[in-house]
Amino acid sequence: MNNILVVDDERSYRNTLKEMLEYEGYSVDLAESGVEALAKCENKHYDVVTCGLKMAGMSGLEVLSKLRKTGSQLPVVIISSHGNVSLAVECMKCGAHDFIEKPIDLTRLLGSVRSAIEPVCDTEIKPAATSLTARSGRIDEIIGNSTEISKVKMMIDRVAPSEARVLITGENGTGKELVARWLHEKSQRRGQPFVDVNCAAIPAELIESELFGHEKGAFTSAIRQRKGKFEQAEGGTIFLDEIGDMSLSAQAKVLRVLQEHRICRVGSDKNIPINVRVIAATNKNLKDEIAAHNFREDLYHRLSVVVINVPPLRTRRDDIDLLVPKFIDNICSEYNIPRRRISSQALNHLKSLSWTGNIRELKNIVERLIILCDREISLDDVKQYAERFD
Repeated sequence: MNNILVVDDERSYRNTLKEMLEYEGYSVDLAESGVEALAKCENKHYDVVTCGLKMAGMSGLEVLSKLRKTGSQLPVVIISSHGNVSLAVECMKCGAHDFIEKPIDLTRLLGSVRSAIEPVCDTEIKPAATSLTARSGRIDEIIGNSTEISKVKMMIDRVAPSEARVLITGENGTGKELVARWLHEKSQRRGQPFVDVNCAAIPAELIESELFGHEKGAFTSAIRQRKGKFEQAEGGTIFLDEIGDMSLSAQAKVLRVLQEHRICRVGSDKNIPINVRVIAATNKNLKDEIAAHNFREDLYHRLSVVVINVPPLRTRRDDIDLLVPKFIDNICSEYNIPRRRISSQALNHLKSLSWTGNIRELKNIVERLIILCDREISLDDVKQYAERFD
């Protein structure tokens, strides 16, 4: 389980953020000051720190600066109720992983946390032999026999061998990234890099450097040459997740790359040809976003050669019969504890819940039940630990 330290001098905000992150399966500690946060970081390993920008005694930037002076590369997400472009850029130049404004958008925060925790490649220019490769380990199976999910599996099998761009749509938590990984795994590019980019987690001012890279000296903090995500994905697949949250200016740059099949690093006038398959995903209705002038129609048509819609869990409730036992097996194995059983009444009751958070919510609730229940998960357990969150 990944450890997150939440630092803020507002108790109510700390507790709210703790509840949100724990619900998503993270282990969360709290600190009410920068001094306390630094002490905790010395005594315990954390995967991510979220830190308020303006706090009594020591600001978030001061906490970040002190961590960096010790040589720590711990990802720090700066959170501020007074956000602006210049402030965001200043935080990122000081080494922040991300800058997020209050009130917190949960999707944006979780995307930022995931991108900080997941393995990333060294961003220096290195020989091809050490370039980013597909993530090690087996890809999770797409579980289900319902008509809806069977259609998704069929689409993957038919589309994956082609070079067609794919747009994956669906609500949060339905498994859009898993579909993208299987499209890559079943393609001719299998074994080459699969690079995922959470577009919602990258400030508009930094998107060009993140996607296309930069040369040494391109801006103040560019102390070395850096490959962007498109170059890291060379020969493989780039997955542009939550592309509906990308700014219009960034959309224009991506459109140009799709048209010309080449990129130019920030601070360079040299065009670099790329050979990358593009898969995108969004939880938004992009046609509505086009009508509202929030998304470019020409980019939409470039991305949506094939559209795969991942159904919400509430339309495929019978798949819960297969999902829950699979989650129980995986979680009990991860925790190294005896396998839990679940009664048929409990399983049937789970199928009656609304599941607004889809597969992600189901997995989190199964994990909660495993932790809090005895050897068999009963109907009363589900009513006590799951239904009250429905």
